[in-house]
Amino acid sequence: MNQIQFKQRISIEQVEEAHDLAPKFDSNGLIPVVTTDISSGELLMHGYMNEEALKKTISIGEAVYYSRSRKTLWHKGATSGLTQIVKEMRIDDDQDCIWLRVEVQGNGASCHVGYRSCFYRSVPTKEDFFSKEGMLNYEEDEKVFDPKEVYGDAPNPTIL
Repeated sequence: MNQIQFKQRISIEQVEEAHDLAPKFDSNGLIPVVTTDISSGELLMHGYMNEEALKKTISIGEAVYYSRSRKTLWHKGATSGLTQIVKEMRIDDDQDCIWLRVEVQGNGASCHVGYRSCFYRSVPTKEDFFSKEGMLNYEEDEKVFDPKEVYGDAPNPTIL
């Protein structure tokens, strides 16, 4: 198997206009990732990848993130069966953000809390924020799965 290598970042022109994959990882060695459903376009989640996670995602065609709280690779769905099959991967103009378009296996959920999307609440703005006393609005009415059935009673390792 060929080993995936990223190009060295040489110039703005090379990064923005060439065919070279030269991702820019932050000072912690991470690059942000937004993940959407390939069919609906729905925003499912936001995460991070380190160099190893990005290379593994490219090579296996399934989303692999880096868990900042656990400080380890996180193959999405390895425990729950809700793997994210990468149908398209894009990188932004200055190559410091990844966009995954995925097909979620199982019941289609991507949120460890049990909702389909990690963005299951909205924040009111302007006058609504004050009239609702800053309370979040739930945009998903019910969970797709029960996290205790999938993960057990273990404390959530993704929250600090």
